[in-house]
Amino acid sequence: MSRLGTESAFEVLARANALAAQGKDIINLGIGQPDFKTPDHIVDAAAKALKDGHHGYTPANGIPELREAVAADIAKYRGVEVDPGNVMIVPGGKVTMFFAILMFGEPGAEIIYPNPGFPIYESVINFSGAKPVPMALHEENGFSFSADEVLALITPKTRLMIINSPANPTGGTVPREEMDKLVAGLEAHPDVVVMSDEIYGRMLYDGREHVSLLGYESLRNRLILLDGWSKTYAMTGWRMGYGVWPADLIEPATRLSINCHSCVNASAQFAGIAALEGPQDAVDTMVAAFDQRRRVIVRALNQIPGFRCIEPGGAFYAFPNIEGTGYTAREMQDKLLNEAGVATIAGTSFGVHGEGYLRFSYANSTENIERAIDLIRKCLARD
Repeated sequence: MSRLGTESAFEVLARANALAAQGKDIINLGIGQPDFKTPDHIVDAAAKALKDGHHGYTPANGIPELREAVAADIAKYRGVEVDPGNVMIVPGGKVTMFFAILMFGEPGAEIIYPNPGFPIYESVINFSGAKPVPMALHEENGFSFSADEVLALITPKTRLMIINSPANPTGGTVPREEMDKLVAGLEAHPDVVVMSDEIYGRMLYDGREHVSLLGYESLRNRLILLDGWSKTYAMTGWRMGYGVWPADLIEPATRLSINCHSCVNASAQFAGIAALEGPQDAVDTMVAAFDQRRRVIVRALNQIPGFRCIEPGGAFYAFPNIEGTGYTAREMQDKLLNEAGVATIAGTSFGVHGEGYLRFSYANSTENIERAIDLIRKCLARD
């Protein structure tokens, strides 16, 4: 257990809540969850399922109607046909990631993952006994990766590669030409399995294209897709995710589900159907609001002395460079929380390549974002 890490966003949230309980005014720009409510028609579908008596176990891989709805949604938004039999419904996106790493991670194996990246990647890789191999994401490339650099990391020990676009914590997106280059290079490494974390795939700005790895036929027999409802439909607390697995991996993934959680909450699965098949207006409204806030926060961050922030292409995070302030990422995180009353996340919480950066979530009101930046500016001006 000593190899298992944690997710710093929850630690910062606990500290922020403790300060708030003491009467301090805290603006939380740390936690990565939409500040919108789950749309009513989704909540109503869950309530109806409960009233209709859906109180028991479901199939471990999810009810057929939901798996079919996922396959239809993938065809609609990614233009790719998948077999509903290869879809696995799980309690949150992390489960697909956990299962994939447990399948391929063991002592002597290597797993390539984005850095700075979602901290649970590295945590579970270490837990599995495999060696974590960081894939550097570069600010000058919009926090995309260099396909040439990534391919150079592959060794005979590489078992799994993790890709995340749009990305947490940077908001970076991988352009098609770089993804094409990566996929072409992977043809020389047919034993490397790829897990594509596309949980923010509907949250893109400035007309950017979501380049899904499911669209590459050469990868289909070794690609694991991670997606879910949490971000797109403001359903973080519902714990609803799914994976699309290659045909030869869906059976072991199902066995892991049986051993782990038996099945996903029955009523939540009916809510998942309503989310995918119902009106998408709430999604469009939320993404439009995030886009407007994105512009506000980037402009404001760039006005703070010592800060430099590029415009993120997706998700709902800004990842400013703070090296010009003279503070480390952890020092700045603590200073802003304790002195300015603003919760952020140190870039080092997302890996060694996150030093010199902070993650700001703009899943908060424009008013709170503007007030937080003003508090930060005043706090740093006192130095």
